[in-house]
Amino acid sequence: NKLHTQIGQLQGASSRMLQLGADVRSLQDILKAPKLRGQLGEQSLERLLGEVLPAGSFEMQYAFASGKVVDALVKMPDYSVPVDAKFPLPSFERMINSETDDEKARQRRSFLSDVKNRIDEIAAGYINPAEGTLDFALMYIPAENVYYETIIKYAEDKTDILKYALDKKVIPVSPNLLYAYLMTIVMGLHGLQIEKQAAQIRENLKKISAGFETFTANWDVLGKHLRNAQNQYDEGQSKLNKFTIQLDQIQTGQDDGESI
Repeated sequence: NKLHTQIGQLQGASSRMLQLGADVRSLQDILKAPKLRGQLGEQSLERLLGEVLPAGSFEMQYAFASGKVVDALVKMPDYSVPVDAKFPLPSFERMINSETDDEKARQRRSFLSDVKNRIDEIAAGYINPAEGTLDFALMYIPAENVYYETIIKYAEDKTDILKYALDKKVIPVSPNLLYAYLMTIVMGLHGLQIEKQAAQIRENLKKISAGFETFTANWDVLGKHLRNAQNQYDEGQSKLNKFTIQLDQIQTGQDDGESI
């Protein structure tokens, strides 16, 4: 059993490594094709949303009243969450392709500036509680290695992009993080569905209870009528018996004069 477990763990680790390699190669291929850069985030975002969320629970290219258009709006019964996928991949490419430390540092500063500008645009344009959004938005970073380079690798430097984003109420998410967040939404939707079903069951029980109370009241009335009818029947039967006896007595000449 331990051997099987270890083999399974190795297979899982190998699969993750292969997936990471495919992710890196895919990203490199896309970076080589400028026309695909702008499509990477939006297409992978739409695909991920479609795979996880129920139909009708998100909308791509949603337009706010201000005219601002967010890449995706995740819809819940009482609120919505804007998700933006316009990540500055060109400046990221320049940073990772830098050949010297000085150039890399300069391109890093330029890249972080572009990311901050994007964060500012998201915070200003898409967080809109007046139109039903929560007071935060998600910034979708379309690849795990890009997320690592952007958020994790330089987390302790003075240009901590994560702190800057969170201060603006913008949450950076990688595909894996977004998937985890979407799963919590799905669980929430499932819980709401169960709650609605439970509420419907409670409503049906109330109707059944009210109907049963009405039936009980009618049944009691019917019982009273039946008891009254039985009493009247018994009284009539008694009189009929007496009347029959009197008729018999009259016929035999033994009428004692008792009236009905």
